[in-house]
Amino acid sequence: MPTKRRWRGGLPNGVNPCRRCWQPILQAFEDFAWHARGVADGTAAPTLLIVEDDRALSAMLAEVFTDEGYQVDVACDGQQGLHRGLTGRYDAMILDRGLPVMDGVEVVAALRSRGIPTPILVLTARGAIADRVDGLDAGAEDYLVKPFEVPELLARIRALLRRPDADSTLRVDGLCLDRVTRTVSGHRVGADVELSEREAALLAALMVAPARVFTRGQLLNAAFEGVDTPGVVDTYVHYLRRKLGRGIVRTVHGTGYRLGSE
Repeated sequence: MPTKRRWRGGLPNGVNPCRRCWQPILQAFEDFAWHARGVADGTAAPTLLIVEDDRALSAMLAEVFTDEGYQVDVACDGQQGLHRGLTGRYDAMILDRGLPVMDGVEVVAALRSRGIPTPILVLTARGAIADRVDGLDAGAEDYLVKPFEVPELLARIRALLRRPDADSTLRVDGLCLDRVTRTVSGHRVGADVELSEREAALLAALMVAPARVFTRGQLLNAAFEGVDTPGVVDTYVHYLRRKLGRGIVRTVHGTGYRLGSE
């Protein structure tokens, strides 16, 4: 990626060199030229989505990463972050854990269940081991606890960007789900089985965190966008069992469901 530099050219003859008047124009020219150089040599600025409800912190992070050459979008709650993550194309995502409307871990699980491979760093004040495990098991690649040092955050995002693209196929305990074709294969099911979109989303949500017990509400958020009736989860668990066998989804009484083990 080209290094962003300040514009050092002179002003046209006869023009008053008022910084207040010309700075926005020069900044815009500089940003355009820097972006054009990146496009020309195939290294356009990486795109970053920041999902953080602390507006002062999100503004600071946006400024820091913009100065580092990133194209930054910001969302202020979990639902908006999920929508942007599903509809936009981002090279990486920074996601707060304790978000309004929808918890950050649920956002991660929902994105992964829909085959979104964007590398995610969970940035949160919750530093307990159980919280870290939940975030990573849901499908996040990294986890950084507040307060944090900005150079470390920058380095962690650079590390995420160096990783190869995630595979569109999930594999767990002899079970294989192709999230593009929505086909399940493996010795646990015998012949290949094609799933509906929501069946595949539900199975993916369970497979990205195979040891985790999900409540109906968590699975509803992860796999059934726009649906507010928890009973639909039970219906689609029934559909999965009918297609793939009763042992594919295990009921955890009093809590919800988890992926069935062999």
